[in-house]
Amino acid sequence: MVRINLLPHREQKRAARQRQFVSLAIGLAVLGLAVIGLVHVVISARIENQNSRNALLKTEIAKLDEQIKEIDKLREQTQALLARKQIVETLQANRTEAVHLLDQLVRQLPDGLYLRSVRQNGAKVTLVGYAQSNARVSTLMRNIESSPWLTAPELVEIKSVPLDKQKVNEFTLNLRIKRAAEAAPPGKVPPGAPPTAKGPSA
Repeated sequence: MVRINLLPHREQKRAARQRQFVSLAIGLAVLGLAVIGLVHVVISARIENQNSRNALLKTEIAKLDEQIKEIDKLREQTQALLARKQIVETLQANRTEAVHLLDQLVRQLPDGLYLRSVRQNGAKVTLVGYAQSNARVSTLMRNIESSPWLTAPELVEIKSVPLDKQKVNEFTLNLRIKRAAEAAPPGKVPPGAPPTAKGPSA
């Protein structure tokens, strides 16, 4: 017996295909949303991780900045202490300069010459005084050249001036006082220097 389907099969197939398409579209949309959500979660995690690393780096950089400031302060304090130490060492090394200067001036001044003023600026010394003649000043300069503590005599000016109703030669003379290291080689004491105390021998 032959069966004849009189139902609208074409419409049914078309409707089935439409349902399949809608289902597939919905599935693809859900899958796309899931992929987008997963990518968003992964990217957010990476951004959060990077932000954490950036925060850690900022914290470490701040600590390093504080340490650098402390190091700079210590360096400045060290430089200041070294400068003070240098000043103390210089004063210690040159504390006897005035003694040697006065001692040598007394020793090297020739007769007929006396000083009006002695002015020291570091190693430079300026003498102002009166002499009975130019020869006395020349003798003083030669004595200074042979002195163990004085050196480099330089006559700045000499002129005739009245003093106590007499004509005398007023002179200005520059010289340089030798530092302790220049005055004598190691292990030797220059003439005119005070003797150093020695301890008892073993």
